[in-house]
Amino acid sequence: MNTASITHRFDRMRLAPAADGLAIAVAVSLPWSTSATSILLALWLLALIPTLNWESLRSVLATPAGCLPVLLVVLGALGMLWADVSLVERWKGLESFFKLLVIPLLFVQFRRSDKALWVFGGYGAACVLLFLLSSIFYIWPGTAFLFTQDPAVPVKNAATQSGEFVTCIFGFLFVAVDAFVTKRWLRLLGLAFAVIGMLVNIMYVATGRTALVIIPVLLAILAFKRLSTKGILMLFVAAIVLGSAGWFSSPYLRTRVTQIWTDAQKYQETKEVNSSGQRLDFWKNSAAFVAQAPVLGHGTGSIPSLFRSLAAEKNMMGFETSNPHNQTFTVAIQIGLVGAFVLWAMWIAHLLLFRDGGLAEWIGLVVVVQNMIGSLFNSHLFDFGQGWVYMLGVGVAGGVALKNRAARTP
Repeated sequence: MNTASITHRFDRMRLAPAADGLAIAVAVSLPWSTSATSILLALWLLALIPTLNWESLRSVLATPAGCLPVLLVVLGALGMLWADVSLVERWKGLESFFKLLVIPLLFVQFRRSDKALWVFGGYGAACVLLFLLSSIFYIWPGTAFLFTQDPAVPVKNAATQSGEFVTCIFGFLFVAVDAFVTKRWLRLLGLAFAVIGMLVNIMYVATGRTALVIIPVLLAILAFKRLSTKGILMLFVAAIVLGSAGWFSSPYLRTRVTQIWTDAQKYQETKEVNSSGQRLDFWKNSAAFVAQAPVLGHGTGSIPSLFRSLAAEKNMMGFETSNPHNQTFTVAIQIGLVGAFVLWAMWIAHLLLFRDGGLAEWIGLVVVVQNMIGSLFNSHLFDFGQGWVYMLGVGVAGGVALKNRAARTP
């Protein structure tokens, strides 16, 4: 073996632990800061890329879960060719797709790494810290040292915070079942504190309405995957009791939910600008845009231009947006039903990847289901926080799932 080859192998051996450490750092930073996450992602890529080999990457890209994200990016790049907008707008549209390329890279990394639980643990610990700070700021607003409009939401916004808490709640519940079975009572107590505390935060402090739709779906999946018939009944009784208690004791929660209908009604009657009413218009107009170019769409980056033209035509400022608040529409407007088909095929492929019963597979399943449901009401795959939770969760958990599957193959 020549000197250059030995040096290259040595560099790869040194960089692999660094890439693992940076992946953990990305997970820790994600609930807190977009800037720190962006910097850490760049450093992670610089550390990871030299450690990759073509054979590992090719085997990942041969799987539907690995190749479909890349295919969606390729379609996004091709969509720039027929977009009737400036090159800058085309590029901005394509930027939203780029993060999907991270998924196969994470598959490769965590097929060989044993640090996946550190990534999940780092994210969970960061969210627990965020929950504690949110609670302190809510109870004692004068202690808030972060300059946000709502002290109970120290960073980002209520929708993102509650979505992050939902991810953690269901990860912790999975571990809590094991702690109960093995009678690790101290661990169970700590997990119960985190789960109940985050649920209380969602119901009383910072409610993301999408989270309220996701919770019962994930609860049903958890029950049928992990519990006996008796356990399922106990869980659903507890969920009904807790849900009813939250509904009747939290005016904030009731207001957040009922506001959906009242805002939509106000918008229809008076065109008063609000999020619920605008969403209905965005979806209606998005469906019309897709019907105009159903197969290949209007081109990557065309969404702002289409809504600007519609706003000018109807002389209504509320029609302008670069985000139709639905992932399928966001893709289909730009690259047609072909792109929408690939999007849904990717989600399904990722669901199938996590059909086994381990912790990593469960976390991956939670992330995919959460993103699919959330993407009915938002463009979560292309949003920063929710999008990177998907990339990191699916990528790390998918690498572990592929490793476990290979270990079971004779």
